[in-house]
Amino acid sequence: MNIELPDLSLVCLVGASGAGKSTFAQRHFRPTEVLSSDAFRGWVADDEADQSATADAFAALFHLAGVRLGRGRLTVIDATHARRADREKAIVLAREHHAVPVAIALAPPVEVCLQRHADRQDREFAARVIRDQSRTVERSLKHLRKEGFRRTWVLREPEQIDAATVERVPLDCRRHADDRGPFDLIGDVHGCREELIELLDALGYQPAGDAGFAHPARRKAVFLGDLCDRGPDSAGVFRTAMAMCGAGHAYAVPGNHDVRLLRALRGRNVHRTHGLEETLTQFDSLPDSERESLGESTVRFIDDLPSHLVLDGGRLVAAHAGLPEVMHGRAGGAAREFCLYGQTTGRLTEEGFPARLDWAADYAGAAAVVHGHVAVNAAVWRNNVLNLDTGCVFGGRLSALRWPEREIVSVPAHRTHSERSSPLPSPFPDDPAGGSLPDAADLLGKSGHETGLMGRITVRAEQSAAALETMARHGVDPRWLVHLPPTMSPCGTARREGFLEHPAEAFADYAAAGVKEVVCEEKHMGSRAMLVVCRDAATAAERFGVTDGSLGECWTRTGRRFFNDPAVHEAFLARVRDAATAAGLWEELASGWLCLDAELLPWNLKADALIRGAFAPTAAAGLAATDAAAEALERATARGVDLADDAARLRGRHDDLLRYRDALRQYVAEANGLDGVRLAPFHLLAHERSVNHTRPHRWHLERLDRLCEADAGLFLRTDRRFLDPSDPAAVEAATAWWEERTAAGGEGMVVKPADFTVREGRKLLQPGVKVRGREYLRLIYGPHYLDPANLKRLRDRSLGRKRGLALREFALGVESLTRFVNREPLRRVHPPVFAVLALESEPVDPRL
Repeated sequence: MNIELPDLSLVCLVGASGAGKSTFAQRHFRPTEVLSSDAFRGWVADDEADQSATADAFAALFHLAGVRLGRGRLTVIDATHARRADREKAIVLAREHHAVPVAIALAPPVEVCLQRHADRQDREFAARVIRDQSRTVERSLKHLRKEGFRRTWVLREPEQIDAATVERVPLDCRRHADDRGPFDLIGDVHGCREELIELLDALGYQPAGDAGFAHPARRKAVFLGDLCDRGPDSAGVFRTAMAMCGAGHAYAVPGNHDVRLLRALRGRNVHRTHGLEETLTQFDSLPDSERESLGESTVRFIDDLPSHLVLDGGRLVAAHAGLPEVMHGRAGGAAREFCLYGQTTGRLTEEGFPARLDWAADYAGAAAVVHGHVAVNAAVWRNNVLNLDTGCVFGGRLSALRWPEREIVSVPAHRTHSERSSPLPSPFPDDPAGGSLPDAADLLGKSGHETGLMGRITVRAEQSAAALETMARHGVDPRWLVHLPPTMSPCGTARREGFLEHPAEAFADYAAAGVKEVVCEEKHMGSRAMLVVCRDAATAAERFGVTDGSLGECWTRTGRRFFNDPAVHEAFLARVRDAATAAGLWEELASGWLCLDAELLPWNLKADALIRGAFAPTAAAGLAATDAAAEALERATARGVDLADDAARLRGRHDDLLRYRDALRQYVAEANGLDGVRLAPFHLLAHERSVNHTRPHRWHLERLDRLCEADAGLFLRTDRRFLDPSDPAAVEAATAWWEERTAAGGEGMVVKPADFTVREGRKLLQPGVKVRGREYLRLIYGPHYLDPANLKRLRDRSLGRKRGLALREFALGVESLTRFVNREPLRRVHPPVFAVLALESEPVDPRL
């Protein structure tokens, strides 16, 4: 006998003492999967035979079983389970955790059990106990399915028990979990076959004879249920869906209308309302042979459908009415009921529909949930949940989602097939921003953040507290705060004499990693700025939940607003918005908002206090001291003291301070309102439906150049050079360009892989490294850093921690934007944002 065991099961081994349950468990299950009542008696009473400890032992056993099931682990209870009351506890526990309750009964002849008991030295109870257990188990066997066990096996002969095999099989809902797609999920069709054919054509599917329709790129359709009722050709829709599923071109889950049709076709007494009468009439109007064949195949098709589907490695869940995270990939009646009907209050709306609880309003799961069931007027992501029922049968649209592209494709209804008493409702009338603000408690304590680029990134509790305090005191409105930019690592320490940083190291490192093309971008002499701008106030209200008429926000690397004057702030955003309009970006990107990564100039616009309090006094005090020392040297020399070496050294220090002051002056400029303010964007990080870290830098810079052309008074173009880092001539030319710019007072450049996000094998490469000029580095390391002794010491700087920090912050930044673009709630968007700020408290040399 081969026992096919669902991989998320609570297995009850049923049998009298001596039936061989423990031996069977050891043979077929991992030690960690088996919870033995004897072992738990030993753990709570130091004696496995102490029957007085049974109650406490089972309390501990069921607690641990619940923990395991909650984590999705198969669990085996090794106990006699002779009484129905004992088995009921296990069934209830399985249902609580949406696992499959399974019974494997071992019922060898009672003589076998008695003989085995006689051979054991650790049990002293009488033989009649075993006989009673054996009779009780035998009487129970025929009732196991009625008690609630979903699957049962009975093994009677010792040879049969020894020969049995156990095979782990995935639950129906998880049998396609490893299928990465791509997929096209299709909302409620409701018998609208003409629109279904049109939608399949729009998605690229082609007629495939008896296989229905197939996609040339081997995409799979996923039907989200409610194929029938209310529309004109439910029979035709079933033919198409069954043909595609049978040929492997599609998957499907059942809808509540489909299940009702199943019951009717089986002759059950079903109310023929809500379109069922029309569907049955369509089936009855077919020729006799076709009607019987279609009816039988439809019954088998619906009956075999899983309650829901977990796809793409758990990233995608398809269920007719949706599904909360606790039920993903789970079995049981409660999960199936939720998939079919959602969560209802038991009351009816004024239109006669069941009143439903809004489970998606609190959804915060990592998997995207795509469903139908409740017709709405638009398919819009909300908390990583998408309702694709856009009311085709009511005269709306038939909609599909391309996955993983997250692109929604719709076709209009050809006509209204079923009338409603009211218009189709909004997908989130009471929650326009798609999610409530997070609780501060969600951002405190030690935390781990899952990222698509680097897996799990950990933040310590003390780092989280510091970040939250900074944001609470100085942060912008958190509804705008969807991203913080990462720190950037410098290039490797220069080997060339007289340099701490030089382009040669950046080019060599990327060439060694196999990067075929890099881009060198000028490094602007300003402050890092993040910017979100909306096309209009309506977009700000719908997408960000901000209803005060604002067009967006501009903030620093620590989440502070750049412009404290509200009038200047609003004027700045309006000019950025107008430039995006003139550049045609709204139409090209099909988006009402943009997220830009940029530099705001001049530096003193935000760093004035730092310049006045630290940099400028260093120059002034140093020059004053060298001037006084020079006068003293002159007087001593006049008295005939030979101080030529000291004078030369003093002149060198004085010249260093003059260069320091000149470098500082490059960063100071007058700015009155927006006069003198320049914005230099270099990344178009995200817009609706897209995070652009997978697009090459050419794509970013070409679109940002159009902003610069649209408003040359505000926008500053980023100069750049593309080259092969292994080409000596190209490297020499780019190095000369860097030397020319830095000699003229420029800060330096940033070298990046042209493809933006690049891996060397599984290792994520630095998305960019900065190469700063010799004179600019005086501001960072001090006026005299190029003295040979100082430079030798500085060359020993360690970059490993800085580079690790830069990569982690980059991955977290991409993750926060991805979650926002996917319309996940802010309590999912904000943790990686705050993690970026928290990691800034890492003990890393701030000069790097």
